Amino acid sequence: MNTLLFRPAPLALAAALACAGHAVQAQTLADATPQSVEITGRHYDNAVGSSDAASQGVIRAELLKSRPALRPGEVLEFVPGLIVTQHSGDGKANQYFLRGFNLDHGTDFATTVNGLPVNMPSHGHGQGYSDLNFLIPELVQRVEYRKGPYFARNGDFSSAGSADIVYMHKLDAPFGQLTLGENGYRRGVAGASYALANGMVLLGAFEGAHNDGPWTVPEDMKKSNGVLTLSAGTAAQGWSASLMGYSATWVATDQIPERLIGQTYQGRRFGRFDSLDDTTGGSTERYSLSGEWHRDDAGHRSQVSAYAMRYRLDLNSNFTYALERPETGDQFKQRDARSVYGFAASHSLPHELAGLPARSEVGVQLRHDRIDVGLYDSVARRITATTREDAVRETLVGVYGQTAVELTPWLRSVAGLRMDQVRNRVDALTLPANGGRSRDTQVSPKLSLIAGPFAALPKTEFFVNAGRGFHSNDARGTTTRIDPKTGDAVDTVPPLVSSKGWELGARTEALPGLQSSIALWALRFNSELVYVGDAGATEASQGSRRRGVEFNNRWTPVPWFLLDADLAWTHARFDNGDRIPNAVDKVASIAATVRELGPWSASIQWRYLGSGVLVEDNSQRSKSSLTTNLRVGYQLQRNTSLTLDVFNLFDRKVDDIQYYYESQLPGEAAATEGRHVHPAEPRSVRVTLRVGF
Repeated sequence: MNTLLFRPAPLALAAALACAGHAVQAQTLADATPQSVEITGRHYDNAVGSSDAASQGVIRAELLKSRPALRPGEVLEFVPGLIVTQHSGDGKANQYFLRGFNLDHGTDFATTVNGLPVNMPSHGHGQGYSDLNFLIPELVQRVEYRKGPYFARNGDFSSAGSADIVYMHKLDAPFGQLTLGENGYRRGVAGASYALANGMVLLGAFEGAHNDGPWTVPEDMKKSNGVLTLSAGTAAQGWSASLMGYSATWVATDQIPERLIGQTYQGRRFGRFDSLDDTTGGSTERYSLSGEWHRDDAGHRSQVSAYAMRYRLDLNSNFTYALERPETGDQFKQRDARSVYGFAASHSLPHELAGLPARSEVGVQLRHDRIDVGLYDSVARRITATTREDAVRETLVGVYGQTAVELTPWLRSVAGLRMDQVRNRVDALTLPANGGRSRDTQVSPKLSLIAGPFAALPKTEFFVNAGRGFHSNDARGTTTRIDPKTGDAVDTVPPLVSSKGWELGARTEALPGLQSSIALWALRFNSELVYVGDAGATEASQGSRRRGVEFNNRWTPVPWFLLDADLAWTHARFDNGDRIPNAVDKVASIAATVRELGPWSASIQWRYLGSGVLVEDNSQRSKSSLTTNLRVGYQLQRNTSLTLDVFNLFDRKVDDIQYYYESQLPGEAAATEGRHVHPAEPRSVRVTLRVGF
């Protein structure tokens, strides 16, 4: 086993700087204000005085239950301004859109589930790959989200934002749930928690699912998923330990050339849900053991957590069909097998600073990935040639500190500092010249000012946020000197890429029953270098700048009705003025929810994904999409309910993803540049029966 050693001096310096402390997010001072919003009951914890930014908040399980989700990853769509789609099979990580980023499969949006990181650095398919298909929505207690690089606790992949999805440790009652839908959709979930000796609680849940989807080549997605958690204590003092396991197999329908839809090809009419390669798809597994301990004594709060994870992916894709290898086709295989180990500890305490009330926190985070990763040419999932194979060892350590100070009764500050260091070792098994070691360090200052409430505006506050963040580059890109496909010389890339952002925001509850927030933000990246797992090399690009406006509203005119309206606009450019491909200009979500109106409940959601540029000169743009989802629930008995979900209610022919690139079909004489799309699913119906025991 090879050990990566860190120089003690930088870490000692960071630890000293961290003594400035760190305020616990969403509870900045010892006398924390209440964190529930009266106007929205138990759906949000976003009250005035509970956040350090207008774009920060907490979503409760009650809201998650009120709307349908086509896929598990769509739980993140409850984060205002975030859209989740899919461009391949449902066993693959989703596509995420937020703040002018096509986050691909997760880069620049950091996600955790049950305390475990989801993003995978130096991944076989894409940097920061974030596969949420193992998520069990019925276990989610809350989602804590933040946007922008303003929070000292968040490190890699969090420049656009982050979300911590927190699982329950105890269920109100055992339950069983069965969902049946069109196109072979079947899903069963069961869960229960039991009180054991010495105050311990054991929670267990299992999920099994199958889906063929609307595709001409059935997806045949099969998923099994389980969670086992042992916990004890209270929110003030306690511990928990969890075992999680997930596996899935699927056949994928990748994006197809738009030029082919409706045309006669190989003797038949080619449809929107057809495929050009019926052997794409793959399999994946994810197993983990994690634990945490916490203690809050007289305002002094300590937390310690650790985890170990084993992950595997075998993914087969074909996006260009017969462009590179006309005789056998362009299918390629990507493999990723890794072990991940991590540790985090933090301590916070109330104190005085220059006679002013304050709260500080210091913390350390450590993650180590041991990765075996490969890229291959394949035919019908069988390897025919090796592009590259690498053994990667990647270690990232971060220390942080932050302090919140109540400067006046109406003004508080949150100042923080974070230091991260990454060390990579790449053993290039197929091309030794591409191996080597790399290291990088970044210091990231953070600052927030929160003003209000005021005597004249008792339910309004204003925010100023600024900070520096980063994302890591794929470790292979930091040592690669020769393109493994072309043999051309290439430049290595820095291990860490910095970002700088600021935000001006306001939140108000001045009107009875209405909570509104607005945020004006900007974010600059030094570069958007991306390691393209499909090609085995780094795709160079410039620095970038983005800015935008977000306007979010929660309105409850009567206790049984909730209206959510989230609107976002973004302007995204490279430093030379070129457009950033797949940067969507506008997104919106409007949802109306009727809750507990007798035995009935219902919600309808309008979801809009705006147009975005497909090439830098803006000569090609994606088409906007508008879909509507409906949920109607009926309480049959006290512990028995029936739910009807209708996705894409008006059966609109829209696309989940659109790209513009060159491809060649089998039988075509030459390559053609054009739009490639993955259609959104047509109207589909699912019915769920849930029984409590």
